[in-house]
Amino acid sequence: MPTDTTSPRTSSGARSLEHPAREDIRLADVLHALADPMRLRIVCTLAAAEGELNCADIELPVSKSTCTHHFRVLREHGVIQQLYRGTAKLNGLRRADLDELFPGLIDGVLRGADLQARRLGEE
Repeated sequence: MPTDTTSPRTSSGARSLEHPAREDIRLADVLHALADPMRLRIVCTLAAAEGELNCADIELPVSKSTCTHHFRVLREHGVIQQLYRGTAKLNGLRRADLDELFPGLIDGVLRGADLQARRLGEE
């Protein structure tokens, strides 16, 4: 998996982050990324959003550095796309890529997360 030790710049001067190509995304990596409750919460929030969300728009009960770690794991495993718009880092679910590679996986995970939240009274 690529690591993000620096933020390379595009030809326009904007910062960019490394993402795996669609063909490099592996099921085991996606499942690993989704297995953590905080990362699953991020994915559920992004799936419910109308568009991209800023990292700060997704409230998590963990430190900022831990949030950064969770977003990085999701990006490096091909679950989310992150891009800079100005100083904001925006996040979006790579739904089209995941649906193409693993049909029904994200829908099933989201449905399961919703059922679990209802069962546990976490709605």
